[in-house]
Parts: sequence; C-alpha cells; structure tokens
Amino acid sequence: MYIPNAFREEDAEQLVAFMRAHSFITLVSVLEGAPFASHIPVALAVRDGQVVLSGHVARANPHWRAFGAGESLAIFGGPHAYVSPALYERRESVPTWNYIAVHAYGVPRPVSFAESPAAVERALAELIATYDAAYQAHWESLPQKFRDGMMQGVVAFEMAVTRLEGKYKLSQNRSEADQRRVAEALLQRAAQAARETGTAMAARLAAQPREEHG
Repeated sequence: MYIPNAFREEDAEQLVAFMRAHSFITLVSVLEGAPFASHIPVALAVRDGQVVLSGHVARANPHWRAFGAGESLAIFGGPHAYVSPALYERRESVPTWNYIAVHAYGVPRPVSFAESPAAVERALAELIATYDAAYQAHWESLPQKFRDGMMQGVVAFEMAVTRLEGKYKLSQNRSEADQRRVAEALLQRAAQAARETGTAMAARLAAQPREEHG
C-alpha cells in the first residue's frame, strides 16, 4: 500500500500486537485472474521470528483453490476517523481521514481433512485458543462423527508472512499542536472507532518528546 514516510511503522512487535488485537481480516488472493476476498478470523503465532497466520474457509468457498498458487494479502484494519480541517491552525487545510492498517503478505498453504485430519484439528484448536479457549473442552466432548463432518466442510490454511507493511496515519505530518487538537477532538466523539483513533494518537504523542518553544 502507499505509505508516506511520516506514517510508516516498522516496529515488528508493535505490528504483531496490532494484528493480534484486530485479527478478523480481509484475505485477498487472485482466483482465476481476478481478486477474490474473504472476511475471516485468523490465529497468529510467532515461530523463530516468523509470523504465521492460520485459519480456514468453508470448502464451498472457492477461495481455497487460490491457496498455494501465489501470494495473498491479509488486511488487518483498525480504528479510523474523519478529521475536519477546522481542527488545524492553518485555514488553508483540507479534510482527511486518520487510520491504522497493517498488510501481511505470504502464500497460504491449504490442508484438507482428507489430506491431514490432525492438521485441520490443529488449525481449529489454534482458533479456539485465540477466541474462545473455554470451548475446547466442549468441542472435544462432541461425537467424533459430528466433529469429522464439521472438519470435512472446511479447508484449513497456514500462511507464513514474508512481508509486513504498517501504516499509522495519525496526523504525524501536522504540527504537534494540530496533532493534540485532533486527538482531543476525536476522544470526544460518540463513535468508538473515532475515540480509539484519538487514543492511538494520544499514546503516540505521549511517547515522543514535546516540541521546544522559546
């Protein structure tokens, strides 16, 4: 994605933390020559410094047919908010939108129940551990025939991330005074996404040295 230097984030720990917190993704692949997207939850692991995503799609979803054939893009979307030019010191300003997004690239490797029941079971266990750990005991108590039927209805995948892009567009191209004014305004908004954007701005401002005036 297009990332001006002011908005580029390359801290791997920060990006991974963001991905964990916003792990309902848009997965985009090329299927039969055209972009194809699915909206799915994923589990995230870091193995020997390598970020790995795992999840599954319904077998009826043709998306899995693109797995292994080329690079896919996992889009992790975060908070976002409209920013009015009325919040800036300079009158010669225009509206914009602040947001955080992380793009992860890699080649998903598919695995079906017919190929490896254990691998599919492992992929499901990782998702359960991520989103509803208490459900694992319930799942294991269900009849094996039912569990096998459910697993036959999906195609699991694992995607080793080969490239990460982080964009934190939080008014860093504006003066500190503008940034603080925007953050304060967003924190007062009714919309949760706007308040979360304001919180991210405030945290970033708190971590950087104050501008010197004199």
